[in-house]
Amino acid sequence: MSLKGLENVTEAAKTAGKRGLPPVHLWNPPNCGEIDIVIKKSGLWFHEGTPIGREALVRLFSTVLRKDPDGIYLVTPVEKMKITVEDAPFIAVRVDRAGEALSFITNVGDEVEAGPDNLIRVEMDEETGEPRPYIHVRRGLEALIARPVFYELVEMASLRDGDQGHRHYVRSNGVWFPVGPVQ
Repeated sequence: MSLKGLENVTEAAKTAGKRGLPPVHLWNPPNCGEIDIVIKKSGLWFHEGTPIGREALVRLFSTVLRKDPDGIYLVTPVEKMKITVEDAPFIAVRVDRAGEALSFITNVGDEVEAGPDNLIRVEMDEETGEPRPYIHVRRGLEALIARPVFYELVEMASLRDGDQGHRHYVRSNGVWFPVGPVQ
């Protein structure tokens, strides 16, 4: 796979190392156009139509993602390139309850606790009527909650009245999140 044009992205992501995520929200580089990277609904990353098979590379690139009003970009201090995201850039593949908190892990290794800063939301697919649940991960970027993980959430839920009426809700860090209607 040719990685032409990705050298700056790789270098910027490596600078994060063990110190956390790069400060992509502080960088204001010129827009260098689009790059043929697609994050599929399944969470798989493709470059020029070929799956990116190196998990470490996907994780590295995921650290320099930024959501701007007009799309999602790979961002470095010197350039930004728009990519295509079919749904959400991440998939929440695990949930654990630790006391009052629901902690999620994404397919790229992000750990996020649901709460006031990381909301859970559930949309209904207009075509299928199925729920499409998401959790906010960072700076406008969300993870689609995988179906088995969503089923775990529903099992943790309790019935209560809230802003959306009598529904199933889960609680995390003091916030109640509606996850489904009463059947």
